[in-house]
Amino acid sequence: MKSYILTVSCVSTRGIVAAISSYLAEKGCNISDSSQFDDMETGNFFMRVRFVSEDGLDGEALTADFSAVAQEFGMNFEFHDADKRTKVLLMVSRFGHCLNDLLYRWKIGALRVDIVGVVSNHFDYQKVVVNHDIPFHHISVTKANKPQAEAQLMQVVEESGAELIVLARYMQVLSDEVGQKMSGKIINIHHSFLPSFKGANPYKQAYERGVKLIGATAHYVTADLDEGPIIEQDVARVPHAQSAGDFVSIGRDVESQVLARAVHSHIHHGVFLKGQRTIVFPPSPGSFVSERMG
Repeated sequence: MKSYILTVSCVSTRGIVAAISSYLAEKGCNISDSSQFDDMETGNFFMRVRFVSEDGLDGEALTADFSAVAQEFGMNFEFHDADKRTKVLLMVSRFGHCLNDLLYRWKIGALRVDIVGVVSNHFDYQKVVVNHDIPFHHISVTKANKPQAEAQLMQVVEESGAELIVLARYMQVLSDEVGQKMSGKIINIHHSFLPSFKGANPYKQAYERGVKLIGATAHYVTADLDEGPIIEQDVARVPHAQSAGDFVSIGRDVESQVLARAVHSHIHHGVFLKGQRTIVFPPSPGSFVSERMG
């Protein structure tokens, strides 16, 4: 038995769901989880189906046979091996809360990825990374050497086979060229005080203005800094008695959780990109459960 995830997008029309379910049934497959969205405003249809092939069919066979169905409806589609781990490259500067959170989730099996390396422009977390038996790459970045630094980064990506880059509070701006090469494959996290509170100490600025909600946003990286398609967001209330330091602590917790959920959605093929918008389907049942339980 093999488990797969089928992702489909196309123009909405009658019969799509029936055609997909009929095809899978004919191939001896059992659907375990299915989500769909019919966008009335744009006329687009999106679907994510997780299923089990009881005959152990491989992805190539499923893809070849499904092409006729896809052609009839003008589908963009892809079959994903549900058991295949995504190769992830993490990047961090001097704030380590998101990095530590992702490493912990990976270590206990709650985030089913292969972390193929960590890149940083500082040495602050070298020991932490090495102690996890993960390659650490120090790439110094200045205005003068930025092209060379990004060339080094892309070399690490190529040699490690990284399929996703996660900016776990990496404080350097990636160039348009890198963003284009890795389009839809770089996830960033930042506080949601933009555009009101920019620059240094945004949490202190928010505290001084009496902000009552702290939020975080995880999004794909595009040429527009901090304005890429949003994958995940969340907020936490902060009563007036909280200190400026509390704001920072609460903000770090929210950032860590939002980034982890965004990565989780991406690696389980639950995110569909449509221009500047995303369609994000909920995770399959059991996908958050640690492999090491019991």
